[in-house]
Amino acid sequence: MSKIESVIKRNGAIVPFNPDRITNAIYRAAVSVGGRDKTVAEGLTLKVVKMLEETIPDGLSPTVEQIQDVVEKVLIENKHARVSKAYILYRADRARSRAQALESSSTPAPNIPWAKIWHVLDWATENGVNTVAGFNDRVAKGELKQVTEASEAAYAEDIRNAANMIVERKDVVRIVFITGPSSSGKTTSTIKVGDHLKKYGMRLVTLNVDNYFFDLDKHPKDEFGDYDFETPQALDLELINEHLVRLTKGEDVMLPIYDFKSGHRLDERTPMKLNKGDLILIDSLHGLYPAMTKDLPEEQKFKLYLEPLLQMKDQDGNYIRWTDIRLMRRMLRDAAFRAYDPEQTLLHWHYVRSSEMRNIVPFHHTANYIINSAMPYELSVYKPKLESRFAQWVDKYADDPLRLDAFERAVRCYSLFQKLTALEDDSFVPKDSVIREFIGGSILKY
Repeated sequence: MSKIESVIKRNGAIVPFNPDRITNAIYRAAVSVGGRDKTVAEGLTLKVVKMLEETIPDGLSPTVEQIQDVVEKVLIENKHARVSKAYILYRADRARSRAQALESSSTPAPNIPWAKIWHVLDWATENGVNTVAGFNDRVAKGELKQVTEASEAAYAEDIRNAANMIVERKDVVRIVFITGPSSSGKTTSTIKVGDHLKKYGMRLVTLNVDNYFFDLDKHPKDEFGDYDFETPQALDLELINEHLVRLTKGEDVMLPIYDFKSGHRLDERTPMKLNKGDLILIDSLHGLYPAMTKDLPEEQKFKLYLEPLLQMKDQDGNYIRWTDIRLMRRMLRDAAFRAYDPEQTLLHWHYVRSSEMRNIVPFHHTANYIINSAMPYELSVYKPKLESRFAQWVDKYADDPLRLDAFERAVRCYSLFQKLTALEDDSFVPKDSVIREFIGGSILKY
């Protein structure tokens, strides 16, 4: 047992020392450069702990930065240069993210093109739903039906625009990627875009990249020991790239099947061939990630990016965060369709968000078109389903330094809910709405 008992976090909180977190961090860095041997990571962790015990004076606790410095030193001294570089780059990226968070203000996020943001903001202002107070006022006036119809029409227009762009390039495009962060509405949007393309006689073939997951024992974990299915390194990117290249050349390919019950991939199980005029449709978190399609000509790819680009200010004049909308969506979807408690979703969200910032958001500028999946009315639908839970989490995690992220998100969401008009009856939500993907009751076949 290590003589180091606690760690000082960057916010000053003192938490128990857990060597498994070091192992997971080293293993994640190794996975990012192709390594899959967790026993090596465990051996390096022992060396890190030994060096910490030799350098940290008795009775003192190391800081997170001190531990990370030692990890770098151990990786370099043990000739793991590529892993060390990946780890250093990860640290630098996280430092930039923290700096950006400190500089954030109540302005829309600049990551999405301003032309798109301005269009959505202009629409929200014109419809009187650019503030919580404005939306509440329209509901109070009995105008929920008009708000709903206008919101759904704006989303439908985005779908049509995207489909029309694909049709215009039908002579060269072979693969359509519908991508975006967790719970951005990819499944519904994939179906709707596909329906539009079928009207033009385009034959659609779906390829499920979930079948390309590595075996479970090769997956990286997060700092709490949960398997990380959010990272692109959980997928066999080389094999996906190879299969897509071969398919676009008209070759026969045997696709794998992933058995989620056993956590094992079964290779060469499903035959597939892309005939002339066929279009591959892929719904994936990581459709923009370069390694997935590195050998495919750009003109053969059409990439759609989904995000709930809600332009609504809360009671304090701050824009409602898109990540909070997606968190609520995922809570409801996971509870309804995956028997996953909303609290587990909250506790895991820090890692979902971290992976998004590293592996999804940096590449959305490569998308051919961006679809806004936000509905101004959706938060009021979520309020009666989630408000009491957020209130519980605010109390539960108020004094838990290990759950600071969960606490801050709970506080923010609960505060927002307190000012929003609740919509107890969700029967007004259209049966084919993107929101039905999360609350249930959709007529679309997922």
